[in-house]
Amino acid sequence: MPKESELFPSESPTALFGFELRRIRKERGWSQVRLSRAVPYSVGTISMIETARRSPSEAFARHCDEALQAEGALMRLWPMVSRKNAPEWFRPWLDIEATAEALRTWEPLMVPGLLQTEEYARAILSGEVGVTPEQVEEQVATRMERQSILRRPKPPLLWFVLDEGVLRRPVGSPAVMVEQLDHLLKMAETPRITIQILPYSAYSTTGLAGGFVIAQSDGVADAAYVESAGILGRVTERAQDVRALTFRYEAIRSEALSQRESIKLIKEIRQRWTS
Repeated sequence: MPKESELFPSESPTALFGFELRRIRKERGWSQVRLSRAVPYSVGTISMIETARRSPSEAFARHCDEALQAEGALMRLWPMVSRKNAPEWFRPWLDIEATAEALRTWEPLMVPGLLQTEEYARAILSGEVGVTPEQVEEQVATRMERQSILRRPKPPLLWFVLDEGVLRRPVGSPAVMVEQLDHLLKMAETPRITIQILPYSAYSTTGLAGGFVIAQSDGVADAAYVESAGILGRVTERAQDVRALTFRYEAIRSEALSQRESIKLIKEIRQRWTS
């Protein structure tokens, strides 16, 4: 469990909620034990929410607001935490991603959300059947908010393995693709980010079933997010599932180019988008 000084409210809405809950509780002179006696939640739950290890429910925010006489301060934060613009099935992963210390990603179809430019994200999200321009903009804002974890004082360690087809698949326009590939090159220069490309020449079929992300954080079980046809993904903390995905990730990565070779390939394909 992180020390109080290690929690940064700018990391995520969940971290901001936990920071404010702790601040209000201390201003009232209450301990976590005292608060737990006033609300139907355990000390452990309160501690996990204060340290951004768990996202609060609307009921939790309401109970704490009333018990601490916070005058609606916590309830006003809860809509931000709930991430209403994100699909309901994806929200648990946002909490895991926001506090992860390491993320390993395999993506066979598109640039992962954490690496997307705004225009690339807008082009992807605009392709959904029946989506309105307003919904697209809300979803773009949510996706860009996810990238706030890259601006943490100590960002997570990030390993990305992308299929070569991700670089060649036209999304939006050639200008969008050039901007996106430039962004990948910039991100690859970041010391805590590694980007590798799985080339066509590897003839690898291991990851064709879909993309996934494995999250690791000290003191909690590893978790994974598995894509499913771009409609309903799945979040799992089952040890068997995460272990199987870890083996699959390593098998894919073993066939990928080194980061140095990957950067070279990205630059080559970028030039083709300008011709």
